Amino acid sequence: LPSPHRLVNYDDVKGKGQWMAPETHNARASSLEDTYNAGKEDAWDQNVEQMFEQNPTWSDVKWLKTEACLGLPLVVKGIMTGEDARLAVEHGADGVMVSNHGGRGLDGALPAIDALPEIANAVGGRVPVLLDSGVRRGTDVVKALALGATAVGIGKPVFFALATDGEKGVFTVLQILQRETEAAMCICGCESVEKIT
Repeated sequence: LPSPHRLVNYDDVKGKGQWMAPETHNARASSLEDTYNAGKEDAWDQNVEQMFEQNPTWSDVKWLKTEACLGLPLVVKGIMTGEDARLAVEHGADGVMVSNHGGRGLDGALPAIDALPEIANAVGGRVPVLLDSGVRRGTDVVKALALGATAVGIGKPVFFALATDGEKGVFTVLQILQRETEAAMCICGCESVEKIT
């Protein structure tokens, strides 16, 4: 991988082709400050603080919509409060994605599904509300729709299926999810997605 990217699970020790688990590698840092803000290639999580803007503003969202998207829909991901959802829409977002990014920022972060009702209420049907985080079964889809989501994202199941069985695996995962969703709807007495509340 090109620098500063690397496989997250293993590190090459001083370029000698020796591999060590990340727990051992991270133990070399003298403090959290060193680990998170080292500004070196071997810093924690591939120097994400250097790869992405750390202080985006709502003006940036407006700029993306008017100058960069050029007619494409703009969906803002990482919305976890009703206030942010409202501001995203006010600054041009065509949709919001409720996501805590898999809890990788903070393992104790609020689950996205718990934030969903507040966000759906704040948006008030003006734009689609997507839920991304932890959708693994058809019952998860039904819960998200009942709490106000327009649709859900299913990243990890698709990636795992693609890795193990290619296109056929992805098709199988989507079939399973569809069957489970339909079964959950039947058990709940919902004849259509619109009746899920």
